[in-house]
Amino acid sequence: MKVPTELVYTETDEWVKVDSKTATIGISDYAQDQLSDVVYVEFIVAPGETVSKGQQIATIESVKAAADVNTPVSGVVVAVNDELPPSPELVNKDPYGQAWMVKIEMQEPAQLAALKDSVAYDTYCTGRSH
Repeated sequence: MKVPTELVYTETDEWVKVDSKTATIGISDYAQDQLSDVVYVEFIVAPGETVSKGQQIATIESVKAAADVNTPVSGVVVAVNDELPPSPELVNKDPYGQAWMVKIEMQEPAQLAALKDSVAYDTYCTGRSH
C-alpha cells in the first residue's frame, strides 16, 4: 500500500494535497484496493460551487461496492477531473496522480489540522486490515 508522505488523509480514505490555498482531493491506495475494480465515477459538485467539510463530492462504484467521496475541507470547487467519468479505471491505476478528483480553494485551511499524516494513516489502515 502506497501512502505518500506529502499528503494528509481522512479516516474515510480521502487524501489531500495542499498547494497554497488549493486542496486537491482523491481517494487513497487503500480505498481503491478495498473497492477493487472501479467501473464508475460521478461528480456531485461542479466548479464554482461552495462545499462544506464532510459534504459528498463524488460517488465511486466498483464491481464490489459503491462509495461516497467527501470533502475534508470547506471552500469553492475550482476544478473536477473530467478524465475520470470516461476512464474510471484510473482510480485503480494511479490513485494519487491521474485519479485526483476535485480541487477546492480552501476557506478554512485550519481544517487540515484534523487530518492524519502519512504515518498515522498507514497505522490506521494496518489496524483495520486485521
